Amino acid sequence: MSDFFSLKDNVAVITGGTSGIGLKAAERFIAAGAKVVIAGRKDGTEIAEKIGATFVQCDVSNEESVAALMEAAQSTYGNIDILVNNAGANFGYDVLMDTDIADFDKNFNINTKGVVFGIKYGVPRMNEGGRIVNVSSAAGLQGVAYLSPYVASKWAVIGITRTAAVELGEKGIRCNAICPTSVNTPMANTPEGQPQLRMERKAVPLGRIAEPEEIASMIHFLASTDCNFITGQAIAVDGGFTAGMSITAYNTLAAE
Repeated sequence: MSDFFSLKDNVAVITGGTSGIGLKAAERFIAAGAKVVIAGRKDGTEIAEKIGATFVQCDVSNEESVAALMEAAQSTYGNIDILVNNAGANFGYDVLMDTDIADFDKNFNINTKGVVFGIKYGVPRMNEGGRIVNVSSAAGLQGVAYLSPYVASKWAVIGITRTAAVELGEKGIRCNAICPTSVNTPMANTPEGQPQLRMERKAVPLGRIAEPEEIASMIHFLASTDCNFITGQAIAVDGGFTAGMSITAYNTLAAE
């Protein structure tokens, strides 16, 4: 029983791995026996040393930087078994009609191109039977007011995920996406993001936002070989948000 979800001797690369979801995923992977490379824009050497990982500085919006990351991972540990395209950002809070078009470019450069570059340069260095987990969002499954650039970039991640699953299936490489609602991380806890958090705490049936450990657990599941027939899926990890609004939200709206 203790061998379930083992990642013993697997080599994993996690972008955005120095904080939040990525860091918790790295800790889980290491506890499960994996050799882990975490990547981030800022120096995460001390964080990597603390958890027993290797750090490589990387800007996922830069194609050459991602290529160098994958090369460094392969040089350090050998071929890659698991790739987690987790790095993400959110630029712009406004209604669609007033959104600066530059915010679309900023979101797509990190959230979407970062995934594309990860797959492009990770797969050639990946063992047969490799696993890719892309971090999309519940905002990639529905529209969200005031977040059109972010929403568009995360919908694109799901399209890329499903296309990769089709194209890489014959190589035995699985590719899935997870779609969390807001997570208790620095990215979500910005002044501009507080209305979104207040709304979700009322609208999510479980009555709260997610903790990064809860999202990392789904990444671990999909990265393991215990679910080898799951590919091309966009899995909501959202406290029931995409199932429907909470009773509290329903009653609040119905009373007005």
